[in-house]
Amino acid sequence: KGDRATVHATGVVKETGKKFWSTHDPGQQAFTYQAGVGQVITGWDQGCLGMKVGEHRQLIIPAKEGYGAAGFPAWGIPPGGTLQFTLECVEVNKP
Repeated sequence: KGDRATVHATGVVKETGKKFWSTHDPGQQAFTYQAGVGQVITGWDQGCLGMKVGEHRQLIIPAKEGYGAAGFPAWGIPPGGTLQFTLECVEVNKP
């Protein structure tokens, strides 16, 4: 908790199979955030805790731990959408 994590990630809406974001897409880069302090959706924060450099992890995040009843229409995430993330931890730094 509190560490700065850098991950490669691909997010897909489980119900539709549609990719809404990937750090592997052209022009994108690995994503860095501070773990466990609410900078990202709850399911991501909880699901990534404890990851080690080089580790790959799959997360399935229900709507209540993702974007909820509102969804995130700008990214194609419908109301109540379940999210699937494929993650690779590339760096962890202590604060």
